[in-house]
Amino acid sequence: MAKPVDDRPREDLGFFGPGSPTWRVWTHSSSFVGFQRAVTIQSLDPDLSTAVAHAGGVYDRPADRFDRTAHYFLTVAIGDGRAAVEASEWLFRRHAPMTGIEPLRGTTYAANDPDSQLWIHVTAWHSMLCCYERFGPGRLSAADEERYWQESAVAAQLQTVRAEDVPRSRDEVRAYFERMRPVLCLGTDGARLFQHLLRPAIRRDAIAHSVMWRFTGWATAATMPRWMRIMAGQRPSRVRDAVSIIWTRMVVALAQPGPIQRFALRRLAPRAHAVLVRATTQPVLRNETVTIEEVRATLGLDPVLGHGAPALAPVAD
Repeated sequence: MAKPVDDRPREDLGFFGPGSPTWRVWTHSSSFVGFQRAVTIQSLDPDLSTAVAHAGGVYDRPADRFDRTAHYFLTVAIGDGRAAVEASEWLFRRHAPMTGIEPLRGTTYAANDPDSQLWIHVTAWHSMLCCYERFGPGRLSAADEERYWQESAVAAQLQTVRAEDVPRSRDEVRAYFERMRPVLCLGTDGARLFQHLLRPAIRRDAIAHSVMWRFTGWATAATMPRWMRIMAGQRPSRVRDAVSIIWTRMVVALAQPGPIQRFALRRLAPRAHAVLVRATTQPVLRNETVTIEEVRATLGLDPVLGHGAPALAPVAD
């Protein structure tokens, strides 16, 4: 199955538009650290870490895996509606056969499981906002933060998540993490993945990616709750955390906005870079936002569920 690519005119402003808090957060240079934080925290879910380990790409093709993940989430946040829905349909079909046994508990896992998808969604949107606050301009206004979480709930519709489960405020996100805490743990797959994501091996075919993630690894860890780090076998240091946060904040400020940010994104995630360039430079056919239901209906999908119409036309990967 081929992955959709953006080689056509940009149809609309997507689901949120350039004036939204989602655009502001997801296009900020702090998103580099946000992505690392999200995938590292995600490894604490044993089902997810087993699925990722069995897929293998995170170790064999780390730069490509990072690029694909960043491409998907950035497409949902700032791409036009068609691109976002096509990306979600492609991802759903790609995940469909990914099932197996989680060895730590002996339970079955499925990549499209709603609970697993919710964990991925919440950790991604929370991590982006967290790093925007720590390394960027600070907290959003109360109104913008409320809108951000409402937009997060919209984006969750593109995954197999149950709408009633999606947190819609900072307090609800905290409550969600507390509910998840008893079921999180690091088995063999998770422990290896956690360490790899914070301190990947330097690879010739992924030098820029490896160096960047090693550079930001301490700062990423510093933003994580202490109990998560202890669960992962880390010994938090307040001095090291403070120094790494200050240093990373300086680098993020230097890169935002402008050519340094674009150069770094182009080297680290060329697919995601293409999404950013399209969203910020190309005109749209319709200067308006759209809804997921509208786009799905246009593509012949179930407006609410998606994932049910004939396969989208294949294009080059």
